[in-house]
Amino acid sequence: QVQLVESGGGLVQAGGSLRLSCAAASRTSNTDTMGWFRQAPGQERELIAAIRWSDGTTDYADSVKGRLFISRDSAKNLVYLQMNSLNPEDTAIYTCAAGPARFRLSHNVNDYTYWGQGTQVTVSS
Repeated sequence: QVQLVESGGGLVQAGGSLRLSCAAASRTSNTDTMGWFRQAPGQERELIAAIRWSDGTTDYADSVKGRLFISRDSAKNLVYLQMNSLNPEDTAIYTCAAGPARFRLSHNVNDYTYWGQGTQVTVSS
């Protein structure tokens, strides 16, 4: 059974950095796509970064390009989200998710099957 556990969230000052980690207890043929979502209070959950286990292909939301970077360590079943130049607008719950392989990396929340519990990131001004 697939289990995803996030870590690394916390409180950071504007302009600072954090690195989030997602540990996958197991992998299946239906978890080739890994993504980081975030949801701020009163807003919809949105994909901010995705990566494909098999070849490392990545995709990002336009709002975070150049500041947030997704990477993987296949040997350790870990996916990272490096977050730089953070601002208060980045405050949200960040959640790791997994889904089946797709021809293109999906930005649709409904295309992801497994979800972690989420980790809170708060950016102060």
